[in-house]
Amino acid sequence: MSQPVRVRYAPSPTGYLHIGGVRTILFNWLFARKHGGRFILRFEDTDPERSRDELIAPMLESIRWLGLDWDEGPDVGGPYGPYRQSQRLDLYRETLDRLLAAGKAYLCYCTPEELAAERERARAAGRPAVYSGRCRHLTPAERRRFEAEGRRPAVRLRVPEGGQVVVHDLVKGEVAFDVAQIGDFIIARADGMPVYNFAVVVDDHHMAISHVIRGDEHLSNTPKQLLVYRALGWEPPQFAHVPMILAPDRTKLSKRHGAVAVDEYRRQGFLPEAILNYVALLGWSPGDDREILSLDEMIRLFDFDRVSRTAAIYDVEKMAWMNGHYLRAADLDRVVDLVIPRLQEAGLLQGTPEGDERRRLRAIVDAVRQRVRTLGELVEASRYFFADFADYEEAGVRKHFDRDDAIPILEAVAETLSRVEPWTQAAIEQALRGLAERMGVGTGRIFHPTRLAVSGRTVGPGVFDVICWVGRDRCLARIHRAIEWIRQRRAARGATPAPGPAGTGAAGGRG
Repeated sequence: MSQPVRVRYAPSPTGYLHIGGVRTILFNWLFARKHGGRFILRFEDTDPERSRDELIAPMLESIRWLGLDWDEGPDVGGPYGPYRQSQRLDLYRETLDRLLAAGKAYLCYCTPEELAAERERARAAGRPAVYSGRCRHLTPAERRRFEAEGRRPAVRLRVPEGGQVVVHDLVKGEVAFDVAQIGDFIIARADGMPVYNFAVVVDDHHMAISHVIRGDEHLSNTPKQLLVYRALGWEPPQFAHVPMILAPDRTKLSKRHGAVAVDEYRRQGFLPEAILNYVALLGWSPGDDREILSLDEMIRLFDFDRVSRTAAIYDVEKMAWMNGHYLRAADLDRVVDLVIPRLQEAGLLQGTPEGDERRRLRAIVDAVRQRVRTLGELVEASRYFFADFADYEEAGVRKHFDRDDAIPILEAVAETLSRVEPWTQAAIEQALRGLAERMGVGTGRIFHPTRLAVSGRTVGPGVFDVICWVGRDRCLARIHRAIEWIRQRRAARGATPAPGPAGTGAAGGRG
């Protein structure tokens, strides 16, 4: 490229970081890293009614948690700072004065009521509802009269009266806008604060931004920004407007579609690498059918030619599936360290496990993570390893506890497990398979009611893992409790158990 790549993410600190922002950050970051460029963070905080200083630190923390870094920004500094618009007001005022002095901008004293009436008349006449330019040619006497009335002027850019503004977009190609539909627009409010389409141009120019990569909801702003560049005689950056992210029903993405702040995904137990992998594929393709990509692979493959022009569809279930993949592939000790505070918070773990306790926890986590998608699900799915439970799954009760042989089978299981030595998965498996053979039933008739008695559930890790890591004493206590529970259920119902002759059980696998 002819100039060094410099890209930026420039949010307003009005809320927390969401999926759309993550995608914008990631695309900018990938492009910078691929071309040996620099990624800059800048905060657009000139709207005092909406901007909140206390949201800047959480946003930086969310980006940092995702594993992305920045080369310049409000916390790390850089040669083009400051990196907050509220600290760059002198630069904006200087640039405004330059435009006013050159006659390329002018003071507008119109009141909001006058502007609203003007727009209404234009609509009634079938004309574009753009500013008429009535303050373009005010005399000094007219300006003094308005100021004597207490009117404070805004500043408008003097826009050419005809022609087109063409955006040369790296994703969408050439997009033309009719200048007549734009009109002289405000570049500074009456309180002196610059508006977005002016301040962003000044910042991007003075920070030597080479490429502006953002969502295509900003495409309509681009012709105004190009007009500001033209008025100032500055070379604009290259633009790349990436597709919008929509909900599965193709409506605007919102919380009801599962689109929440990054910090909420973190609380739910998503891994940062899974979020980045999923978000990268919202509107971009690596060029093949692969869905699992490392950051290094994304850097190598990222290209605007592979960015779609059509809206991307966000599916939180697909992201959860991808997170499950990363959860299973992650280093086991890392997952254990991530889940320990969650187990502690849930009251399932006291202190930090060490030695045999940690080895037991590692085994539980390794077994349970095979069937869950998030760390939050992992905690819930492993709850019965650490705490007793009150209920059994109703479908499992009807299928496995309401049979006439449920009690004798569980009694035999308890007696068998009480003699297992050593207490390992292999020894437990050998003992229970031997029991099924002696009783002349399929292994499923042994495994399924045992799992239900020990865990309260019908699905989960392998039944021998469950039995082993629940522990012998707690396991036997739960089986005896299940036997008593079945007796009480039958007595309360006064009904005959579902038939199930001992020899008709289907053969089972590992359970």
